[in-house]
Amino acid sequence: MSTTDKASTGASHEPAEPAEPAEPGEPGEPGDSAALGDAGAQLSTAPVEDRGPVGIGVIGWARWFWRQLTSMRVALILLFLLSLGAIPGSLVPQTNVDALKVAQWKKDHSSYVGIADALQLFDVYSSVWFSAIYLLLFISLIGCIIPRAWQFVGQLRGRPPGAPKRLDRLPAHTTWRTGRTPEEVLALAKTILGERRFRTEAGTDHVAAEKGYLREAGNLIFHVALIVMLVAFAWGQYFKSEGGKLVLRGSGFSNTLTQYDDFKPGTLFHPDDLPPFSFTLDRFDATYEMSGPQRGTPRDFKAYVTFRDGAHGAPQKREIQVNKPLEVDGSKIYLLGHGYAPIISVTDPSGKVIYKDAVPVLPQDGNLTSTGAIKVTDGYKDKDGKSEQLGFNAVFVPTFAGEGMGTMFSQFPAPLNPQLMLNAFHGSLGVDSGLPQNVYRLDTTKLVPFKDESGQQFKQKLAPGDTMTLPNGAGTVKFEGIERWATFSVTHQPGSGLALAGAIAAIAGLAGSLFIQRRRIWVRAVTGKDGVTVVEMAGLGRSESARLPEELADLAATLHQQAPSAPTAPAEPRVEETPEGERG
Repeated sequence: MSTTDKASTGASHEPAEPAEPAEPGEPGEPGDSAALGDAGAQLSTAPVEDRGPVGIGVIGWARWFWRQLTSMRVALILLFLLSLGAIPGSLVPQTNVDALKVAQWKKDHSSYVGIADALQLFDVYSSVWFSAIYLLLFISLIGCIIPRAWQFVGQLRGRPPGAPKRLDRLPAHTTWRTGRTPEEVLALAKTILGERRFRTEAGTDHVAAEKGYLREAGNLIFHVALIVMLVAFAWGQYFKSEGGKLVLRGSGFSNTLTQYDDFKPGTLFHPDDLPPFSFTLDRFDATYEMSGPQRGTPRDFKAYVTFRDGAHGAPQKREIQVNKPLEVDGSKIYLLGHGYAPIISVTDPSGKVIYKDAVPVLPQDGNLTSTGAIKVTDGYKDKDGKSEQLGFNAVFVPTFAGEGMGTMFSQFPAPLNPQLMLNAFHGSLGVDSGLPQNVYRLDTTKLVPFKDESGQQFKQKLAPGDTMTLPNGAGTVKFEGIERWATFSVTHQPGSGLALAGAIAAIAGLAGSLFIQRRRIWVRAVTGKDGVTVVEMAGLGRSESARLPEELADLAATLHQQAPSAPTAPAEPRVEETPEGERG
């Protein structure tokens, strides 16, 4: 016997009385809340839609606007608009991220600069329109949650509603007749439902039970978690800071704005928010796979630093690895990358060393083929005594394939056969113009290349210890050796822990709202016309599912074991009358 008709108790039961046709205007579908009254009302915390008139005047329009803003439909629309609004922030360079890229974008797209400025596309996340969407979404979610939470509290304080008049209209229903009294059946039903952790309420001729409140709690937790994540995101965006620094081996870094190579502050960031610390890069180790199909694959990167917490902190030896940052007062120091810095010395025509330094070059591929620029800005005079500046384009390969084995591309990331290729220029580097320059790129606008004997641009490949003699007695350049560098990112992201907690809560709440079923069970026991107790059981959920009939069948089977079916009365013998004419 199915739960939509009879429970699978293994007994033969009499059918329930036939359902009467629905009255005009009464919904006839099973479980319809209008037909079931309080029994089918508010199985969720969704606020009841106000379909009445909004009134006339300012108050009426304000009520209408508030109802629209706090509807879930508008919240989803605002969430979609927020996602769309974030797209320009990833396509157009942002001022607070990279001002140089913004300037270059304006130069390359001069015809669109006016429109972009008017739409605040260079400051999307702090623009008026993005902030308005964000604020409206925040208000909308709060407006959605408050009535749901208030209604959920009322449901928790309330009791399961009484049984509807027609239990056979519910999607899961069963009935049988038993020899036990109605009072005994209802007492057994209440005990069984209580053991299954249903909240029960006894009525005149029935027991009402309800379960699955955590489903609605999951809905509320999910919505509250969204607000928590929005708050954490705003907090992080307003007060965050992120900066990068390239540090040579043996050099140090102090956590001040002037020490960073690049810095991205939040809107409300203040330099005093930077925690005071410093460190020195003592050693950097990198190991690679030496053979096999994975030759050259990185195996381990470690930066060994001497760390000092505060202005006068005691030195501490620490290690920083990839994905294992050093944490300081809410900030994290990440190891991002590494590379080489050829040590270059430059001698003027008189033999005086005017420049000696390790010059970092930037990797261009996985084998650390690197490029950079050497800029000699002060102290150089040519053989005629004229002050000039020198510039060199540099290509460095840690492992050169060998003469005749191809171009300047490294064959392995470790320095097994290091070589340095230099192109030499003289003139003005343009560093005195006041405009920012890329330290890894040479601006040759006001530079003149040195020429070799054939009239071609002068260039030379050097191994460590080699010296390059510039044409026309202009001096010498020596490749002294190789130094290592590592890049570090110092990030301070307040609200990240709060965002993580919100994300976990949102997942937990969503899982609860998806997998927990809110359902109600009613058991009615009344004395039939023949004096035998008629038992009816029915269930109702937010939406029909396979689990509700199964659960009702299990409950009915358990109850049937203690209140078994009454034996069916034997049918009376049928006597047929004989016509008078045939009596004999």
